[in-house]
Amino acid sequence: MNFETMMLRGLFGACVLVCGLALASIVSAKPVPTQLATTTVATATTAG
Repeated sequence: MNFETMMLRGLFGACVLVCGLALASIVSAKPVPTQLATTTVATATTAG
């Protein structure tokens, strides 16, 4: 096996690993509830 083939296989393996990890993190991500609108309204009404 020549050098170019080994480099291409290594690069392919690294790309598959990175894509798999990114996909796993997207699938397993839990949404964080944000309440920016309610806190902004509350501070705006108390400041006025």
